[in-house]
Amino acid sequence: METKPPLPPFTLESAAQKVRMAEDAWNSRDPDRVVQVYTEDTIWRNRAEFPVGRAQVHAFLQRKWAKELDYRLIKELWATTGNRIAVRFAYEWHDDAGNWFRSYGNENWEFNGYGLMQRRFASINDLPIKPEERLFHWPLGRRPDEHPGLSELGL
Repeated sequence: METKPPLPPFTLESAAQKVRMAEDAWNSRDPDRVVQVYTEDTIWRNRAEFPVGRAQVHAFLQRKWAKELDYRLIKELWATTGNRIAVRFAYEWHDDAGNWFRSYGNENWEFNGYGLMQRRFASINDLPIKPEERLFHWPLGRRPDEHPGLSELGL
């Protein structure tokens, strides 16, 4: 069985590492990369979609990043216990008409003993923003270590 360290039970440090690894993967906007951290039978709730399994998650991510252009994400650890992690996040993106949004959300994650995410529940709200209100300006891809996180940005 493949493993994706760090493994549960999580400490604050290992949970924070897992959160940053997830942020980095999602900022790649590469569904092939992202789905590798989920179990084959992963169960999701993302807004009003309920993908089950890696194939449905992969298709979901393809649709997501075809719609949410110039996507940049910051995640922050909220809490952890045992094999569960709670995260808050914000990401900025624009649609194909050039309208910008900042999406805010919370996720609850549950991992198996191999460090693969078996359940993910996300609640997300979209806020229209003006281009001059954007806060996430790094080049597409991984957020630089020196870029402020959510708390430092007052989000």
